[in-house]
Amino acid sequence: MTISTQILPLVKEPERLENRLAEIPPEPGVYFMRDSSDRIIYIGKSRKLRSRVRSYFRDGYNKSERIATMVKLVTEIEFIVTDTEAEALALEANLIKQHQPYFNVLLKDDKKYPYLCITWSEDYPRIFITRKRQFGKEKDKFYGPYTDAGLLREIVRLCKRIFPQRQRPQPLFKDRPCLNYDLGRCPGVCQQMISPEEYRKIVQKIAMVFQGRTQELIEILTQQMNAAAENLNFESAARIRDQISGLKSLTANQKVSLPDDTVSRDAIALAANEEYACIQLFQIRAGQLVGRLAFVADAHAEPGAILQRALEEHYQTADSVEIPLEILVQNDLPDSEILADVLTQRKGKKVTILTPLRQTKAELIEMVERNAQYELQRMQKLGDRNHQAMQDLAAILDLPDVPHRIEGYDISHIQGSNAVASQVVFIDGLPAKQHYRHYKIKNPTVTAGHSDDFASLAEVIGRRFRKYGDDPQLSRLGNPDWPDLIMIDGGKGQLSSVVAVLQEMNLLEDLRVVSLAKQREEIFLPGESKPLTTDSEQAGVQLLRRLRDEAHRFAVTFHRQQRSDKLKRSRLDEIPGLGHHRQKQLLGHFRSVDYIRQAAPTQLAEVPGIGPRLAQEIYDYFHPS
Repeated sequence: MTISTQILPLVKEPERLENRLAEIPPEPGVYFMRDSSDRIIYIGKSRKLRSRVRSYFRDGYNKSERIATMVKLVTEIEFIVTDTEAEALALEANLIKQHQPYFNVLLKDDKKYPYLCITWSEDYPRIFITRKRQFGKEKDKFYGPYTDAGLLREIVRLCKRIFPQRQRPQPLFKDRPCLNYDLGRCPGVCQQMISPEEYRKIVQKIAMVFQGRTQELIEILTQQMNAAAENLNFESAARIRDQISGLKSLTANQKVSLPDDTVSRDAIALAANEEYACIQLFQIRAGQLVGRLAFVADAHAEPGAILQRALEEHYQTADSVEIPLEILVQNDLPDSEILADVLTQRKGKKVTILTPLRQTKAELIEMVERNAQYELQRMQKLGDRNHQAMQDLAAILDLPDVPHRIEGYDISHIQGSNAVASQVVFIDGLPAKQHYRHYKIKNPTVTAGHSDDFASLAEVIGRRFRKYGDDPQLSRLGNPDWPDLIMIDGGKGQLSSVVAVLQEMNLLEDLRVVSLAKQREEIFLPGESKPLTTDSEQAGVQLLRRLRDEAHRFAVTFHRQQRSDKLKRSRLDEIPGLGHHRQKQLLGHFRSVDYIRQAAPTQLAEVPGIGPRLAQEIYDYFHPS
């Protein structure tokens, strides 16, 4: 007889459930729900743990269908007690990011919404737009995500004209500033003509624009302008006057009609379909709309819980000056009191969370919701178009299902020199750049003057799937990196070389491979001498073309980079004792071979790994006389 050791859900063991609930203290903290596989399926917080957890198992408790399903799966409850609600809020956010529980509201990392980053961790902070929010360094600050990338770029461009700041990522000259310094657009960061302390003051003014404190900044600059004029420093006063004028142009025509213009407030609302929830957050300061942020979440949760998660994520890294005094929400939040108390402590002033039902504030929420609805329609239209293209491609290639993950490969070189390959990935019809890969061709027969695209493609495909050759079934099942379709840039010859290597690894039956020829946009299948009969304007063919063009662009970019690096190192290769690592050190320090040629032995010796003796040899190489 076999005895089952499977753990039953708590709802089926009332005595064990009651004992477990009695062990939970009535203090603030975070709780975990686990299923029979010991996976964390839900993480929550509360100022009174026992009351909150008990409410899930109460018969009369009004639970959503999603939460009711979760409760039936819970086999164990764990908790962590904290001293304050603020600690519970921060701990919950970190744990949700770490474990990604299925039944929690999870914000999507949607790459189409950009952020602005200020690298406060550096002596001379950089300001740039990015779509990757990575907290590599604690002091770096991200603002966003912004819904309008074009407007964000325009604001950054205007800030560069209003405030003198570093205009180039790398110095143009080694021993002097570029023309931007003479025009007054850069304070000479590359030559350290301004101290880090003074430069950070400039960047702080730019940060105030993205903190929604433009009006406060204008008032500060107005005082400085008046003081400069009183001291007869008219040139400085005129420069500050131009800055004020530029800042006013940023906020022109952005008035929001509210009676109490002195109150800072955020307004948040969402629109959802069966799959996604699009969230819009309007930042209003002194009656002006200073920012419009966007989030995307899974729609299988209550609207109030989704809005709560978005607000917690947004304010988690916000400075106290960025927290408004009033937050207007479309739906009641499940833990609005905890969030309000935490924000009040950080702000140092009372922060109120309201669900307006009438008059001007309710109209503002309706406007935010209307914008969220437009964004949802746009996302749904884009998703429908991509899904239609994938369905058409599945029909063209007779695939069993729409291809979720498609990989494209291309080769780039100049007559065999610096041969490289690219692997690009489309997921659900959209580029997934985090999965892109580069390959340097290692085939010894591919050299300058002798190219072999067939052998190069075979090498790359072999390297990509080499680890799966022994057990293709095991590798495919449950593996998110396993492609539903592989597209090779080329014709029958390129496809045949790839098919041959997949046959050697016994993977051909588990991988669907096609090639797309450039000239007539013809699709070739393995073993077929003629291309498929297709229309170049079909949605599925256009999807393959976008994939092919992206693979070509990515390969060419990497090839140019390799060729440029080789040209930089070509003369350095001739210097005895100067290996690849020291060449990189030199180029990283001096930026170009021309600067290395002009450097004195003492300057060369300052580079890590370059001692006085090698520095003299480098100098003698460039100055043989």
